[in-house]
Order: sequence, then C-alpha cells, then structure tokens
Amino acid sequence: MGMGGGTILILCLSLFLGKDQHVAQGANLVFFIPTSLVSIFMNIKQKLIKWKTGLVVSLFGAVGAVIGAKISVNLDTNKLKLYFGIFLLLIAVFEVYSLFFKKEKTK
Repeated sequence: MGMGGGTILILCLSLFLGKDQHVAQGANLVFFIPTSLVSIFMNIKQKLIKWKTGLVVSLFGAVGAVIGAKISVNLDTNKLKLYFGIFLLLIAVFEVYSLFFKKEKTK
C-alpha cells in the first residue's frame, strides 16, 4: 500500500489547476485505463498472469468501481474532498507507522 501516481494526479488537478474534485478523480480513472491495459499486456507477454485470480479481482474491481461511481456522483464536492483528505491522512499514518515498524524490526 502507499500513495501512487493517481493520488498525486488528483492533488495536482484539484489544488494547483483548480479542477473540481469530481473532474480530478474522473480524469484519474480515465488515465488509469490505458496504463492498466499496457501493464496487463506486458504481464501476459511475460506469462505472469494467474488467470483465475485475475478474473476474480477484475470482476470485483469493476463492481466496486461502478458502486463507487454511483456514490461519488451523488456526493457534494466538499464532502468528496473531505473523504479524499481522510483517505490521504490514513495513508500517511500507515506509511509513517510502517516506516517506524520496519526500522524496529531490523534492529
């Protein structure tokens, strides 16, 4: 787990370019499609795909995306920003905790 490029993209679009939170998150999802297709193709080429697991994860991911989109459309922009901020805060806490725990474990 951790903060990836999509999270940074949403922050840049909303904070620096002034885009609405819905637009920023939608643009992030649109950007994800071609990069994920290239990734899938490369992993198929290298025979790194476990098809049964991949299909199950894809199915649940698609269902989760549809449910998330339905919820997001009905949310006020300010609430969406708040929930995204809470999400970022939780990731930050997790990352700091993981860093501390990793250092303690190696001693």
